[in-house]
Amino acid sequence: MPAPIDIPKDPLPLSGAVQRADPVQDADQESRDLARRLLAESLFAAIGTIDPATGFPHVSRIAIGPGPAGGLWSLVSGLSVHARALAADPRAGMLIGIPGSKGDPLTHPRLSLQVEARPLDRMDPRHPSLRDRWLADHPKSKLYIDLGDFYFIEFHILAAQLNGGFARSYRLTAADLLQS
Repeated sequence: MPAPIDIPKDPLPLSGAVQRADPVQDADQESRDLARRLLAESLFAAIGTIDPATGFPHVSRIAIGPGPAGGLWSLVSGLSVHARALAADPRAGMLIGIPGSKGDPLTHPRLSLQVEARPLDRMDPRHPSLRDRWLADHPKSKLYIDLGDFYFIEFHILAAQLNGGFARSYRLTAADLLQS
């Protein structure tokens, strides 16, 4: 096993840069609008879960979208590592962004979410309308949406951090992400 990496606790300040205790700013209207746009326009996300078999983080890509009444949803297979991980521990991290094809991808806005996963039973009265909305937004899922191992998960957002590009980092609450 390799030796752990020694990360300095107090890195040296950048030449000429002013150091702040916390570079993450409180949300303003512009950051709320950008975060809401990312949520509304994104069809996929990276999700980080803890693999119950190993205890290590596991990151995978999932499809996401709103439900008929809003919220953040995904259709998952119970056979996937992330679905099994969420069944064992519903906490997850999610990264949403729509990188452009030009320029440095680290300058493109992205939204990091802390979420809690809540599966939806197929017998839940919301299931038919959620299924219809999902198919409208993700038509290719028609191939597998009705397979027995697929089910919907709603992600309840607990907290968020928006990186809007260089020197534009904002802390957001779940309420900040709700449409006004």
